[in-house]
Amino acid sequence: MWLNLSAPFVRRPVASTLIAVALAVFGLLAFRALPVSSLPDVDFPTIAVTAVFPGADPQTIASSVALPLEHQFSAIAGITEMTSTSYTGSVRIVLQFELSRDIDGAARDVQAAISAARAQLPDEMKTNPSYRKVNPAEAPVMVLALTSDTASSAAMYDKATTLLQQTLLQTEGVGDVMVGGGSLPAVRVELDPKQLQQQGISLEQIRVALAKTNANGAKGNLDVLDRSYTLTANDNIANAADYAPLVIRSDDGAITRLRDVADVYNGNENVHNFGLINGRNAVAIIISKQPGANVVATVDRIRQSLPQLNAMLPAQMRLSVALDRTQTIRASLFDVELTLLVAILLVVGVTWLFFRDWRATLLPAIAVPLSLLGTFAIMWSLGYSLNILSLMALTIATGFVVDDAIVVVENIMRHLALGKSRIEAILDGTREVGFTVFSISISLVAVFIPLLLMSGLAGRLLREFAVTLSVAILVSMLVSLTITPTLSRIFLKSPTHSHQVSCPRWYATSLQQSLQHPRLMMLLTVSAFLGSVVLLAVIPKGFFPQQDTGLLFGRVQAPQNISFTDMQQRFTQVIDTLKQDPALENVFGFIGGNGVNANNTGVIYATLTPLNQPRRESATSIVARLQHQFAAQAGLKLQLQAIQDIAVGGLQTAGQYQYTLSADSMVALDKWAPQVEAALKDIPLLNGVNSDKQDQSLTLKIDIDRQAAARLGVRISDIDQTLYDAFGQRQVSTIYQPMNQYHVVMALKPQYWQEPSALDNIYVTATNTSTLVPLSAIAHFAVIPSAISLSHKGLFPSVTLSFNLQPGVAIGAAINAIEQKISTLQLPDTIIAGFSGTAKASAATVSSMPILMLAAIVAVYIVLGMLYENLYHPLTILSTLPSAGLGALLALFVCGFEFSIIALIGIILLIGIVKKNAIMLIDFALTLEREQQLSPIQSIYQACLTRFRPIMMTTLAALFGALPLVFGHGYGAELRHPLGVSIIGGLLLSQLLTLYSTPAIYLYISRLQNKLQR
Repeated sequence: MWLNLSAPFVRRPVASTLIAVALAVFGLLAFRALPVSSLPDVDFPTIAVTAVFPGADPQTIASSVALPLEHQFSAIAGITEMTSTSYTGSVRIVLQFELSRDIDGAARDVQAAISAARAQLPDEMKTNPSYRKVNPAEAPVMVLALTSDTASSAAMYDKATTLLQQTLLQTEGVGDVMVGGGSLPAVRVELDPKQLQQQGISLEQIRVALAKTNANGAKGNLDVLDRSYTLTANDNIANAADYAPLVIRSDDGAITRLRDVADVYNGNENVHNFGLINGRNAVAIIISKQPGANVVATVDRIRQSLPQLNAMLPAQMRLSVALDRTQTIRASLFDVELTLLVAILLVVGVTWLFFRDWRATLLPAIAVPLSLLGTFAIMWSLGYSLNILSLMALTIATGFVVDDAIVVVENIMRHLALGKSRIEAILDGTREVGFTVFSISISLVAVFIPLLLMSGLAGRLLREFAVTLSVAILVSMLVSLTITPTLSRIFLKSPTHSHQVSCPRWYATSLQQSLQHPRLMMLLTVSAFLGSVVLLAVIPKGFFPQQDTGLLFGRVQAPQNISFTDMQQRFTQVIDTLKQDPALENVFGFIGGNGVNANNTGVIYATLTPLNQPRRESATSIVARLQHQFAAQAGLKLQLQAIQDIAVGGLQTAGQYQYTLSADSMVALDKWAPQVEAALKDIPLLNGVNSDKQDQSLTLKIDIDRQAAARLGVRISDIDQTLYDAFGQRQVSTIYQPMNQYHVVMALKPQYWQEPSALDNIYVTATNTSTLVPLSAIAHFAVIPSAISLSHKGLFPSVTLSFNLQPGVAIGAAINAIEQKISTLQLPDTIIAGFSGTAKASAATVSSMPILMLAAIVAVYIVLGMLYENLYHPLTILSTLPSAGLGALLALFVCGFEFSIIALIGIILLIGIVKKNAIMLIDFALTLEREQQLSPIQSIYQACLTRFRPIMMTTLAALFGALPLVFGHGYGAELRHPLGVSIIGGLLLSQLLTLYSTPAIYLYISRLQNKLQR
């Protein structure tokens, strides 16, 4: 078989060379066309729905807006998680779908559900709920800052929403554009309730009069003789100066105008918005990508549009980039590409050290880039990207792809040294090791079968890595069995000196001694297995290494009943303090943000100075230092976290990990959520424990005396409408303009809504007499605690507790500690508690790690058994694994790395790497037994001596291929280090032991097989 595969290529060197050139050319073209990203696409299809109802409290929002929408959404197929958070005036509902769900199809279903729920929503809602194909838990890919020395925040916000937001939303890959730090311009009518009472004018009269000031209806056409005229009118007034003289009432010649009872001016639609960048007023344009979109390509498109966007703005406004997620992605990928180049040079260097012949070294040196270029072509056809994991796979592959070429070239040179002709040596040498190369490659690919079959986040994350590495191995096998023999005909020459394979005398002597004591070798193998089991039990378990992306996200939380003015002052102080830190390059944040945050919460984003230029601190260390710095500030809590590439779940919480409680009523959560929060705070492994249950704000409850109201002719609905007119920032009229729609906002003067006594000045119209009735005559007022936000999970009230980990703590240990602590509380069955988001994915991944390793071993055994048509020899080959596992786990433990997904990849790779040595020994020994009728001990002894050099070459090639991963630095190094450490640790120990243990176990298996066959 192998002769037939190699012979046509060897006999037609020109055609074979042109095939190699074509493979290289297509690979180069594919490399240039491959998209660039941080990690493989692991985005869950997620849609965020937002609804705005200005002035409504969280309870009203939850019951009248969130609940009807949630009932409609719950009928959509494929939803895995539905969460909502209701704030004052708005609600955000996040729908997360199965990984296999098409995001566009899901969006159509969501739109249909919104339309179905519209009839059940309040009539006072001026705008329909909107949705975006975006995950709020993910960090933005870019943030733009709009600043000006002269323009107001309202003017900047207007340009940001009218021009910039709409243009950016049309950019391919953009999922959402949120504008924070301001609100639209509006005509503000701020009424004096005392003047209204003196004039006998109700708030309802003002609202009705303002509502009639603007219209935008059709007026028809006028045909006069030979001409046609389109009718228009000044039915829209846009400036406050035109509203001030509006006549509210005319009574016996006495005219009351709007300016007599109100301050009318051009201002902001929502005064509870504020934004800063580096201490300067700014409007932030926060851009998120669609699930599945390529982050680098999306940011490139946005950058290309920036000159056009700036040209659209007035001269006094400037648009600049405050955050670019791809800066660190590009830096990280550059480091990995450099690591790949260094690995190739090291591998070629190892080959030369053994061959000491530039011609022989050149053949593997050609095979490596040719195999990698062929892999690029397959990656492009599969729609993969150049990311950290795929490039790490290619870095590791350099050690694999050179192995096949080394085995082929080394055996050809051995046959040349026997005096054969070049063609004869190439054909015989390739045929002799052809099955070995095939066995090594197929069994190595078999290791990744469990990874390819994995579902969920971990499966999606590892699949591209496994496929890339498998493709590289298979391409390498084909190159080594076709192109390499052909090039050997061109480059290799018969040696002028003896080229017989030799091995050190010390190994031959020590091998003889070890074969005389096989029980000792067996004991070492069993001890290695037991040591691996013990280490696997005690080593900290993790999910994904904590990344330093150069970006921080944070929340500033103040007391729940804080006023906006006080919150604005405290928030400004936090921004100013952070800006002075030398590790932070840009600091920007906002309060408000379209109503997706509570009133006592400010959002902060910060970009760090470049790593190692001159920053030496990791992002995790900076977070710990800054939080300790702010811990002493009373009445203020700063919670920071380093932004990660992987965001699971749809909630953007103060901590990186979440634990959620849900129940059928808030009563149960009110009792148990504080106890669970206190329990988590008692766990020393955690820090920054925070609850989204904010129910200690202050509410001024108006207790209506229904009998008194009925007696005086006051309707309950009129009381609600009057209060909304006074304190709801009510949008009472729409101003239609060519580029946008603006509003006339009605409210009392600020001094009348900044203290509870303002209610004494509120009057309600009696329906039977049209007289004004003081609200205090029909109601009593009391201050009570209340919630400023309400959360639901799957239709039920919920509380989410977020937390971070102490430095050096693995998420696996934290999960175990939390589960043990929660079990002591004995939560009732009515409480559904469990991890969510990243913590949930971590728990699932940690629990599946042993199963994955076992599945990989079983897959290799099955493939080897099929290849050798033998049930026993695969056991000999797999006996190399305990020493490799022990070495890898020991290296991780000593170096302080947790057993994460990346370390798991290293262990699984070792299953494939170390068995290659055993395959080369077993395959050669079986050949000697079959063809030369040698005894098992003679055949395995001769195999060890003959294959010593290729075994050392391939092992050192794999080791040096992994070496750059360990010593690399810069962005993404935290992902590369555990992979390199596990591979190198496993290779060193397994190489030391298996050169002796494999021959001993081969003898045991041979004896067992003979006994069973008798």
